[in-house]
Amino acid sequence: MTPATEKEIVKLPNDQDASGRTFGAEEIAAVTDVLTSGVLITTKGKYGKMLEEEFARKLGVKYAYACNSGSAAVHVAIAAINPNPGDEIVTTSITDMGALTPIIFQGAIPVFADVDPKTLNVTAETIERVLSEKTKAIIVTHLFGNPCEMKAIMELADSRNIPVIEDTAQSFMAMCDGKYAGTIGKIGAFSFQQGKQMTTGEGGIVVTDDDEIARRMYLFINKAWGYGDPNPDHYFASLNYRMTELQAAVSYEQLKKLDHSVAQRQKMAALLDEKIKDIDGIESYKPVEGSTMTYWKFCLRVDDTKIEDGSVGLSKALKTYDVASAPRYVVKPAYKCMVFRDQNTFGDSHYPFNLARPEAVDYNDDNFPGTIKGLHDVLVLPINERYEEKHIEFLADSIREAVAQVKK
Repeated sequence: MTPATEKEIVKLPNDQDASGRTFGAEEIAAVTDVLTSGVLITTKGKYGKMLEEEFARKLGVKYAYACNSGSAAVHVAIAAINPNPGDEIVTTSITDMGALTPIIFQGAIPVFADVDPKTLNVTAETIERVLSEKTKAIIVTHLFGNPCEMKAIMELADSRNIPVIEDTAQSFMAMCDGKYAGTIGKIGAFSFQQGKQMTTGEGGIVVTDDDEIARRMYLFINKAWGYGDPNPDHYFASLNYRMTELQAAVSYEQLKKLDHSVAQRQKMAALLDEKIKDIDGIESYKPVEGSTMTYWKFCLRVDDTKIEDGSVGLSKALKTYDVASAPRYVVKPAYKCMVFRDQNTFGDSHYPFNLARPEAVDYNDDNFPGTIKGLHDVLVLPINERYEEKHIEFLADSIREAVAQVKK
């Protein structure tokens, strides 16, 4: 192999700038159309409605409502479930904070379920361990574009009559038993943040087939104002989570490119998987049986009995090739963050944690062996729809050489 110091570096497309995104004349034309019209609010414009209609059609659901972030999408979903103060919502120990603080803002208690260390996803088994009579909803996060084991989870949830919210922020168009992720539970919540399979920088959308849930989600996005009602009012406490027409215009054009973006990610991920499958000490993530993965990122499990310093050591070696990677993903489980550990919420009230059962907020690592193991082993690598075979060749060679450098 060519030594790392002499290896020709191939610059990988980056989803944080134009090199890794599919922006083009279509988005520019749509944004120009909005600015020329002077209508930048979705309640008056056309793109917000067009985006919602087309997104619903694409996923085969009755309702889709756009909002201004993925965090807002999760908040809208939780608000639609309408928990009482002190109700419990089961969620994952490994997710973005934007999917967790909405639980607190609705007065509910986040109850963390452990994960499968091979996928970092919750399972029916880990969820069942933490269910209680106070469980109001279950949030499942399809991490990295890899769906959770939804058949078993839905059987469990349906047997207890507990609604399931799917956090599908990273998993556009992923399939699970013939259904799109986000359409299996009661509500699906999506994110259009910069690095997702489609983007408008910040933005989100929620979907459902339930008429009553749809009504509450629509209202919550719009300050609970009943647009079009005979005698509209602000029916309950809510926020302004509307997307702008500028965001909607970009999202609408990005949606047209989503199938290609997902297919290219899958094609390049399959190629990379093939090229590195024989490397001892690492193993790529695989979807569960009956599912397809749409690769928000490409993840490896790194065996620290074979690789010096595990995922951290391999990440350092990859820097030699200018390959960015994230060892241990979010580094620590969500329950170790100060907002949960110290119950830093509203003033010095500790609300809603002051309403919690002690067992619901038992954040001892001993309760989360899968979480600790999974985060220790994972190395998150970049991938996006602008990758071509030359990029995969370079990335695979770089991984192979980096592993050789840090092999025990």
